[in-house]
Amino acid sequence: MSINKADLSNLAITLAIASAGAGLFTLIGFPAAPLTGSALAVTLAGVLGAPVVVPIWLRTLCFVVLGAGIGSGVTPAVLDAAVAWPASFVALGITLGLSMMLSRAILVRFFGFDAYNASLASVPGHLSYILSMAADTKADVTRISLAQSTRVLFLTICVPPFIALLYEETGASFLPAQNITAISAVYVLAGAAVVGVIFQKLKVPAAFLLGGMLVSSLGHLTELTPGKMPDWATLTSFLVMGALIGTRFKGISAEMFVKAVGAGIVVTLITVGMAILGVILAMALVGLDPSLLFVAFAPGGVEAMAAIAVQSGLDPTFVAAHHVFRLLLLTVLVPLLLRGVRPSDPAKERV
Repeated sequence: MSINKADLSNLAITLAIASAGAGLFTLIGFPAAPLTGSALAVTLAGVLGAPVVVPIWLRTLCFVVLGAGIGSGVTPAVLDAAVAWPASFVALGITLGLSMMLSRAILVRFFGFDAYNASLASVPGHLSYILSMAADTKADVTRISLAQSTRVLFLTICVPPFIALLYEETGASFLPAQNITAISAVYVLAGAAVVGVIFQKLKVPAAFLLGGMLVSSLGHLTELTPGKMPDWATLTSFLVMGALIGTRFKGISAEMFVKAVGAGIVVTLITVGMAILGVILAMALVGLDPSLLFVAFAPGGVEAMAAIAVQSGLDPTFVAAHHVFRLLLLTVLVPLLLRGVRPSDPAKERV
């Protein structure tokens, strides 16, 4: 794998923009500033034409580090608490199906989508899976990806202040107090990378994040690799993740951005409404903290929502487990939603 000077220059520009956004959000006291500030700054820069980019190797490293950090919070007590999770999985599944059907109807009725494109644009997550399905047909990949990316960006920026406004910060940390040793970190990250590659070949969603979680969890449960990832590594991963979210809007014209954002925001509001319904249902079933349930049910990216859980002092293992379950469930639900529908010509649909 070769890296030329232009790639390094564009990466440096991207990280500088992301750092500026994170720094500004930190100064104004915005929640989860490394993630939210970098996401918004890089998004705006990309729409304005800046050559923002996050290479695959850095994205992969970011996910491995984040997964390793989440896994360090897995303890026997966490596993004991997991017996109540199936009930909240049921609540998540019910509201997930409802949100997809309602979002599709709204996009067809008010935004001019055909049923096929509306079905893919309404899926709350699993972006790579959705775009691969769209690319294999005549679906409008650009329109679908913009609606999906708007959902991820909107939730990444809005969930932290929502939690901060409606619920008191827990001040808790589910991670160990001490840092992991350098040699243990090497073992965990190397093992996570290997497992991530295996998961990727098996087409497991969020392969490298889950690889990091699995290896780190086993290391901590067996006490072979005790300790958490250093704060600088975790915060840097949040910054890179925010930048990655922002790069999805690179090269999009302002006009196309505005048109797509409307549909994306409407879908996001519908899925958030369904998530709140799921939280209410899950509270009745398992009696957990509503802020924890909301981050677990919010239809954002699994990596971003797990990062928000860490930053908010919520159990990241619970959150990540629910988002992975959502991705696995979508793998089954999306083909059912597409039964009997075919995409129209994208050029005709936009007229």
